[in-house]
Amino acid sequence: MEIFKPMDLQKEPQNTNITNVENVKCLIIGSGPAGYTAAIYAARANLKPVLYTGLQMGGQLTTTTDVENYPGYPDGITGPEMMEDFRKQAEKFGTDIRFGIATGADFSEGKLKITFDENKMVEAETVIIATGATAKYLGLEAEKKYAGMGVSACATCDGFFYREKDVAVVGGGDTAAEEATYLAGLCNKVYMIVRRDVLRASKAMQQKIMNTSNIEILWEHQAIDLFGENGVEGITLVKKKGTPQEETIKLKIDGFFLAIGHTPDSDVFKKYVETDTVGYIKTVPGTSKTNIPGVFAAGDVQDPHYRQAVTAAGSGCIAAIDAEQYLSGLHV
Repeated sequence: MEIFKPMDLQKEPQNTNITNVENVKCLIIGSGPAGYTAAIYAARANLKPVLYTGLQMGGQLTTTTDVENYPGYPDGITGPEMMEDFRKQAEKFGTDIRFGIATGADFSEGKLKITFDENKMVEAETVIIATGATAKYLGLEAEKKYAGMGVSACATCDGFFYREKDVAVVGGGDTAAEEATYLAGLCNKVYMIVRRDVLRASKAMQQKIMNTSNIEILWEHQAIDLFGENGVEGITLVKKKGTPQEETIKLKIDGFFLAIGHTPDSDVFKKYVETDTVGYIKTVPGTSKTNIPGVFAAGDVQDPHYRQAVTAAGSGCIAAIDAEQYLSGLHV
């Protein structure tokens, strides 16, 4: 759920630009549910954590309107309000929260060095990477215009708001199929907008889609715009774009879900930390441990499956406990 965009993903820190070097016990990078929860636990364990927020303090939840599925908020809460509560709690226990963007990493020779904003280096005994993953969008202006007003990249997060309504899901892979199936259990009608004339989803998922009566696949369609007065009320599609049969269609919908993948924000660390082919940081199953001793990963940057605030927070807890045990010499 966190968002974090490094300024220069490939650039190694230039020592000539470093104006200040600081040593800390526990460094946390990212300020979504994973980062803030790690900070709460680390601070209470007297690790004196320093947390750098990344580009967007509070992560992706700060772009979310209502959150109704996080325990402890029976009446719901807005994403920005919830992240403000997380921040206050982390600060209450002594977390040093700073705005800054990681622009380089050096985990060689057993030392853990992170460069922020290209001119400040922090050398840490432990590092918790909680930089998140960014949802991929089509690049339409309307996606920004209707953000939180009918546009979503998480059916599990927002599907509840579209009960008995008509929605569209963009994508043809397993993620899109899973999102469409989930929404079909809530919504009146689910349109799958598929650019090609085939699905990329697995055979099992394809069969599930075909057997769900309220899912309709719009083959060879592309979304080009959204419309509505106070939120999404419909979508403009082009069918068979670039062919003699090209046709523009307007379709009434209430919600527009992107399911074309996520980009984990791990590029700064890839030279040292092992990732999968997409870029998600690999951790030892059941832990937050990476292949680098003293470096831990939490939240969406290491979670390609769930991407929920509550799972991110849980993994932040795990990372802080793993870091505390590492520093105390337990379970290294």
